[in-house]
Amino acid sequence: MSLNKSMHPRNRYKDKPPDFAYLASKYPDFEQHVHTNLAGRAMLNFKEPEAVRALTCTLLKEDFGLTIDIPLERLIPTVPLRLNYIHWVEDLIGGQGEPRRGIDIGTGASCIYPLLGASMNGWHYLATEVDDICFDYATRNVEQNNLSDLIKVVKVPQKTLLMDALKEESAIVYDFCMCNPPFFANQLEAKGVNSRNSRRPPPSSVNTGGVTEIMAEGGELEFVKRIIHDSLQLKTRLRWYSCMLGKKCSLAPLKEELRKQGVPKVTHTEFCQGRTMRWALAWSFYDDVTVPSPPSKKRKLEKSRKPLTFMLLQPTVKELQSQASSIGCPSNPRPVETITAWLEKTLSDLKVLYKRVPCGRKEQSLFLTVVENTWIHGRQRRRDQGRHLRELPRAPPSGISTTPSSVTAHGQEVQKEVPTETQEQEVNATGQEVMQPQSPGAVQHFLFKCLVNVKAEEQDVAVEIHWVEGQNKDLMNQLCTYLKNTLFRVVAKPLGT
Repeated sequence: MSLNKSMHPRNRYKDKPPDFAYLASKYPDFEQHVHTNLAGRAMLNFKEPEAVRALTCTLLKEDFGLTIDIPLERLIPTVPLRLNYIHWVEDLIGGQGEPRRGIDIGTGASCIYPLLGASMNGWHYLATEVDDICFDYATRNVEQNNLSDLIKVVKVPQKTLLMDALKEESAIVYDFCMCNPPFFANQLEAKGVNSRNSRRPPPSSVNTGGVTEIMAEGGELEFVKRIIHDSLQLKTRLRWYSCMLGKKCSLAPLKEELRKQGVPKVTHTEFCQGRTMRWALAWSFYDDVTVPSPPSKKRKLEKSRKPLTFMLLQPTVKELQSQASSIGCPSNPRPVETITAWLEKTLSDLKVLYKRVPCGRKEQSLFLTVVENTWIHGRQRRRDQGRHLRELPRAPPSGISTTPSSVTAHGQEVQKEVPTETQEQEVNATGQEVMQPQSPGAVQHFLFKCLVNVKAEEQDVAVEIHWVEGQNKDLMNQLCTYLKNTLFRVVAKPLGT
C-alpha cells in the first residue's frame, strides 16, 4: 500500500503503513490474498475485491478490535482514507473528548464511520441507509461489536438525506454530519469514461459499490447541493455539516453555492491515501465554532531545482589555459581562474550583466542579470560580424584624429555608446571593460537572474548554474548550452585561426 505523506498528521498509517507479511502470518483469511514479488516484498492485488475486503476487515480487527462483514457487491471502504475523515471531524468539533453526536448519511454495509467514531472516541451516531442489503449488514456489524448503545442504524426512504431522518429527533442538536456521497452521475462516469484525464493512470483499486452507493442523479455535485438545501432549513440543528468529494472540480461550485446562500462559516480540506485524493467541505451556521484553516496552496513546496552543470575535463582545461593570454589573462592562471575568465569574455560578448560575488577558496562565483536573449541565432550573428570586419574601411593615415565609432551593416558610422547614469565601467579578470549596473536594483526589467559557480574537481573544472529568479527557466538552459559550446569551440578552433 503506497501511502501519501500528506495524510492527516494523526492518522496511524501516515508513517507506519500496514505490514502485509505480519498480518498474513497472523490472519489466515488475509494470508491467502498475499503474494511475494521478486524483490521479496509481500504484495496485495487491489484489483481483486476479495483481497480489498480481506485487508479492510483485517486492519479493523488488528488496529481497532472491530469485526465486520461486507458483501462483495457493496462498497468496500479503505481504512486509512476513512480515518482521515474521522480525524478532520475531530478538528471541526474541537477534539476527541466529551460525548459527541453525529449523523452518517448513507452509512453503507460496513457502517465504518460510526464504528470508528464510536470505538475511538465514544461518539453517538445516527446512521441512515436507503439500501436494504446495506441496512441489514450495517445493523449486524453494529450488534456484533456491541455498539448498539452508541450507534442507531435507521432505514430511510430513497432520496432522503437529513430532513426526514431528523423528524423524530426534534429535540437533539447534533455536533456534525458526515457523508460519503455517490461520486458519479451514470455508469459511464463510474467506469472512468469521459471523466478522467486521459493522461492520468487508471484507478489502482477495484470499485465494488452498489448503484445507490456510487451513483446519483447529477452526481456528487447535485447530491451535496441537496444536503446544503436541507441545512438551510435545519441550520442550528447541527453545528457542522460536512461531505466528502471525489472530484476537486466539485469544490468551487459548492463553495459558491454556500456563499450565495449566505452561510457564514465554510472550510474545506483534502484527504490523501497513496494515489487516491479526496476533498471535503464543511459549513456551519454557528458563530462560536472554530473554523480549521484549509490546506495552504503553498503546502506542496517546489522541489529544490538541481543546478545545470557541465564538466570541463583536464585536456580541455589545459588547452584553454594555453590560450588564456589571448583574452588578457596573466601567465600560468589557475584552472578555475582560466574558466572564469573565458566565461566572463563570453558573457561580455553577449552583453550579459555580471558581477563577481564572494565564494569558497577553490571556486569563483558570478551573479548574472540577463536583460536580453542575445545568444539566439549565434552562428548567423558570427557570420554577420565576419562580414562586417571584411567591409570595414582602412585605417586613416597617421596624424588624422577620428571620433571613436563603429560601422553598421549598411556602412554607417555610429558613435560608441556612452555609459548611462545607471551603469558604470568595470574591468574584469581579462582586462576588458564591461558595462555593469551600479546596483542590482538598478535593473528593473530582466529575463532572469542566476548564479554561476566555477569549481575545481581534482584535475577537472565543473560549472554550475543556479536559478535565482525570472520569467523562464528554459532561457537559463539555453544560456548554459551556449556557454558550454563556446568553450568547446575555442578548444576545437583556437582564437585567431
